[in-house]
Amino acid sequence: MKDILYKYMSRWTSLNDEDQQAIVDEISIEEFKKGTDLIAQGDVPTKCYFILKGCVRQYAIQEDGREITSNFYTEEQAIAIFNHHKPDKSSDYTFTCTEDSVMVVGDLDTEKDMYNKHPQLESMTRRMIEESFSQVQEEFALFIASSPEERFRTLLMKRPSLIDRVPQHQLASYLGVTPESISRIKKRIEST
Repeated sequence: MKDILYKYMSRWTSLNDEDQQAIVDEISIEEFKKGTDLIAQGDVPTKCYFILKGCVRQYAIQEDGREITSNFYTEEQAIAIFNHHKPDKSSDYTFTCTEDSVMVVGDLDTEKDMYNKHPQLESMTRRMIEESFSQVQEEFALFIASSPEERFRTLLMKRPSLIDRVPQHQLASYLGVTPESISRIKKRIEST
C-alpha cells in the first residue's frame, strides 16, 4: 500500500526518497470494513482521508428521509470536509465505506504541524485540492447540461469501475435518476 503513496508523492512533489520515507513513517494507515461511517452527517470532522484501496460513498439524508448520493471516492482520492465557513463546522454529508478499504488517515488538529515539518506536503495537498476542485467544477457543469443517458455514458467513460462496485440504487441517486431508469439506459446502450 505504501507504494501507492510513494508514487503519488512523486507525481505531486520533488521530494527525495529520504523525505518521502520520513513522511510515510509519520502517517497512519488504517483498514475500514464495508459499512463503516468515516464521518456522519451532522458531526464535526476531525480527520481527513486518502484512499489507497476501496470505495467510499458521500451522501446526505434529506428531511423526507431520502438518501441523495453526491459522490464516490476511490483509489488515490482524498476526502476532506471544507466547512470552516459554517458556524458549527458540522458535515452536511455522511461518508460510508462501500467496500473494505485501506486509507491514510490524517488528524486535522496536527495537520499544520505536518506542514511545518514537511513544507512540500502542504504544496502537494494544495495542488491535489486544486486539481480535485477543477474536476468537480467540470463534472458539475457537465452534469447540469446532460441528459440522464449522457450522464451514464460519461460515468462509463470516466469511472467505469463504479458500475460494478456500488449498488444500482446508489448509482441511480448519484446520477439523479431512478434505478429503473438506469436499467432502461443500460439496455439502450447495450443494444447500440
